[in-house]
Amino acid sequence: MLLEIFIIWGCIDLKDCSSAGDLSNIASTYISIIIGALIGGLISWWIYNRQEKISKTQDTMLISIKKLQEKHEHVLEKVRKFEQTHDIILNDIFTLEKKIDSLLESK
Repeated sequence: MLLEIFIIWGCIDLKDCSSAGDLSNIASTYISIIIGALIGGLISWWIYNRQEKISKTQDTMLISIKKLQEKHEHVLEKVRKFEQTHDIILNDIFTLEKKIDSLLESK
């Protein structure tokens, strides 16, 4: 039954379908389908492989960016602490300067 369907499917002309069909048409059809499937499979595999490599590269870059962000936050925190310390010292210096000025004025 299945062979008969393939034979009828392979017939293009009425002359080709006389008894068992033209085997060259059937063979060329099957070979074309097989070659098309192979080429399609190869292209699909190539696209998948490239996307997988790009995905791995992107993951690596995202991890690097995350580490860089953490380092940046750490540096910013140190700068904030330094600014606070600097402000405290500057205020102390201004206070000391005022005291020195008041002492100099009193003499």
